[in-house]
Amino acid sequence: MADQFDTWESYFYPETINGLTGVGTLRNKFDERDFFELKEREYGRTARRGAELEAGMVDIPKTFDAEHLKAIHRHLFQDVYDWAGEYRTVNMSKGPGREFGRVDNGELDRYLSEVHQLATSTDWASISRNDFIATSSTVFAYVNQAHPFREGNGRTSKQFMHDLAEGSPFRFEFDRVTPEQWNQASAMSRPDLDKHAPDPTSLVPIFNAISVEKPAPAADPLADVRAVISGSYQRSPKEATRGAGQSGQLPPQARRSGPGYMSDRFPTGGLEK
Repeated sequence: MADQFDTWESYFYPETINGLTGVGTLRNKFDERDFFELKEREYGRTARRGAELEAGMVDIPKTFDAEHLKAIHRHLFQDVYDWAGEYRTVNMSKGPGREFGRVDNGELDRYLSEVHQLATSTDWASISRNDFIATSSTVFAYVNQAHPFREGNGRTSKQFMHDLAEGSPFRFEFDRVTPEQWNQASAMSRPDLDKHAPDPTSLVPIFNAISVEKPAPAADPLADVRAVISGSYQRSPKEATRGAGQSGQLPPQARRSGPGYMSDRFPTGGLEK
């Protein structure tokens, strides 16, 4: 599989690639060339797969390492991408500042090894709320900086964080913050250009807002499931893609939090390394 997706361009249908941005429609199992139609179908399928995870219908070992993240991603995106559950093979960045963990020098693996070390060395069962917020912010900052997949890192990392909180007195309600607040804090947590470690400071207020004490067992056993899903999928597929096709606008990959995802191959035309 890796040899099929070994360059930035190989992830896209060639005829859909914008020559200036290097962005197009990702190859997918629907063989769908329309970017916006793909986004709608992708959100529908991953929402259903996410509900299966939250309902405990899938047994994914909670090892809090790279294999744990891969298993989540594989389940969520199995209906959409051939490379579901596999590391990206290209280096990426998003907006100004430092790129995400590199795949060509072991940096991506190093970030996820640090995630595993922190997650497994924490006593989640008896953790205080303040320590829960601080530690969760740090774990997420490292997962976000690793950014191990070509697409779907946000949905995968939220499920990972849900698994992390499962053994604690707290849970996450992601809809307590807006997507804009979440994305801005995530971007601000990335390391400086000459640093390795992310800075979770910007994420602490976010995790303070979304961390709530677990209630007594609900009469409705699906209440917690719906709370988590509503945070991960705050809009319907149509709402999530509405307005994206207006004249002059780039697809979401090319305009999330600024210039969007970038590769080493396209340092110009609004994209930078």
